[in-house]
Amino acid sequence: MMLDFSTLNGSFKNVSNDLKIFILYTKYCIINMINMDTREKEFIEGFKTYLSVEKNFSEHTLSAYCSDIVSFILWLDGISSVDVDFNKLREYLYFIQRFDYKKTTIARKTASIRTFYKYLFRERYIDTNPAVSLSAPKRPKSLPKFLTTEEVEQILNNVKIDTPAGFRNKVILELLWATGMRVSELSNLNFGDLNIEENEIKVFGKGAKERIVLISDRAKNYLVQYINTARNLIAPNYNTGIINDNTPLFINSTGFRLQNKTIRKAINEVVEKIELPKKVTPHVFRHSFATRLIENGADLRVVQELLGHAGISNTQIYTHISMKHMQEVYSTAHPHS
Repeated sequence: MMLDFSTLNGSFKNVSNDLKIFILYTKYCIINMINMDTREKEFIEGFKTYLSVEKNFSEHTLSAYCSDIVSFILWLDGISSVDVDFNKLREYLYFIQRFDYKKTTIARKTASIRTFYKYLFRERYIDTNPAVSLSAPKRPKSLPKFLTTEEVEQILNNVKIDTPAGFRNKVILELLWATGMRVSELSNLNFGDLNIEENEIKVFGKGAKERIVLISDRAKNYLVQYINTARNLIAPNYNTGIINDNTPLFINSTGFRLQNKTIRKAINEVVEKIELPKKVTPHVFRHSFATRLIENGADLRVVQELLGHAGISNTQIYTHISMKHMQEVYSTAHPHS
């Protein structure tokens, strides 16, 4: 049954009794930007600019934070966000505990609220910040998933390269494995970021931080073949223009920059084909890259630089993966284990 939210008068009380309906109602309001006070809309627009310009948030993170705040404002049900105190914030956190959210999602929603009130306080919309002491549940510590070298090679060897787009996908996966780039970093590559002679690529990571990643000779050879042949055949019916430093490296069939979802789809197709019993995402390639470097004795600081981690603690997790993998190999291979 299709729900017609346009018949509601905008009150949270009309939808709060059913959590599923509240989720749908929230999404409806986010898409249409309705049922919110004009001033609240202005707060959200200013907050969006703050996240984009000053915090350098990615489009994905920016969208998630703004959606979180819209949900929160709808829950306030007419109470102005600038009139909220700490107890009201805690009440909201208690409310979202009713949803089947992961702890990581609740932690992000809490961070969204903290950042929103930090923005309101900085812009002097409020005299005191009620979210200063707001804490999120501790995130569960789990080791990142990774692939063995054999599994990576199995995926790479089963990419269909009989079409220009297929060859492009092969090059993309070779680069993910060779560099440990994030998928967003790879899809945002331009020709001006390449230093092929030196086997280097300039990438812009989180917070628009620039770093240099290195590519193997194998990945380099595939990349050169893609540039010289396959790329020109991917969008034959479209004028992709003259290549300059700002021209996107990887394009789709219409000549525009390739989207992250296309890369994920390419990986899923290969994984399903070879029936690999693992969930494989572009980020799993990144984890696999880092794990392999640590296992082969790479310095932790070097791995940190290659991955673009702000702090060494984010990189140290791969030493735990490496040790766990070593223990598993020992238990399997040693006769007295």
